[in-house]
Amino acid sequence: MAKEIKNKSFVLRIDADTMSAIEKWAADEFRSTNGQILYLLDQALQKSGRKKKESS
Repeated sequence: MAKEIKNKSFVLRIDADTMSAIEKWAADEFRSTNGQILYLLDQALQKSGRKKKESS
């Protein structure tokens, strides 16, 4: 049985310089800004041991 994925929306307050840097980084890696933020959060969670790597 496939794992059900639930998404949760919330407001993120972020300063303009940080947002600009993330937008540029996302464009450089052909991701959306949202996708880049999710990628960065996922990497940080894995690195800290708070999230296990997903098996493919």
